[in-house]
Amino acid sequence: MGTVQAVRGIGTVVNVVTIVAGTATGVLLGARLPERLRVAVLQAVGLLTLVIGMREALTTRNVVFPLVSLIVGAAIGEALRIEARLEAVGAAIRDRLARRAGAEEHARFVEGFVAASLLFCIGPLTILGSIRDGLGGADHAQLLLVKSALDGIVSIAFASVLGIGVGFSALVVVAVQGTLTLLAGAADRILSDRMVVEMSATGGIMVIGIGLRLLDLKAVAVASFLPALVIAPVGVALFAR
Repeated sequence: MGTVQAVRGIGTVVNVVTIVAGTATGVLLGARLPERLRVAVLQAVGLLTLVIGMREALTTRNVVFPLVSLIVGAAIGEALRIEARLEAVGAAIRDRLARRAGAEEHARFVEGFVAASLLFCIGPLTILGSIRDGLGGADHAQLLLVKSALDGIVSIAFASVLGIGVGFSALVVVAVQGTLTLLAGAADRILSDRMVVEMSATGGIMVIGIGLRLLDLKAVAVASFLPALVIAPVGVALFAR
């Protein structure tokens, strides 16, 4: 039992390493990539993000649950100013690292930090992977290892365009996945399969919002919808048959 406890959380550790390594690679490559190619890379990631979000959104068994969750979640998120606070965190970190940098680089850092944090922390792999990692067992880290590989690849593409801010999203990954892993025992007793399905579908719609931002189509305040991830399973518990 002690051995299992010792390796819990390894999935998050690997995830952080791949994000940092991917960011470093992307930053090094970014300086050598033509502007048009870097824009094309970001657009490709944006399109892929839309596909991933749509796929997850379509898993819902009743669209009312993600719809209501997003509406109520947005109201709560705007009241708490979650989007603004997350951007402020990115700005504060950026200011500490390079106070002499220009406004354009500052904005790029914040955008990279916010976009990467949201993309890496929203979705079924984050939720299910963290829960399984916290519960232990022979394959407890399997889902997070898959997520780590995906995040590493995306980090290269993001960082080549948005810079080092992408790497600092690893701090948010540690906080979110670490917390979910620690609470896994209680979550496993509370969350049913249906709850996870509707929560994942809700997250999928939020990921679509990230894709729209990456493609510069609409500046969706995705972070403001984060409370919806809590509201969705609560709604299922109260109203689903």
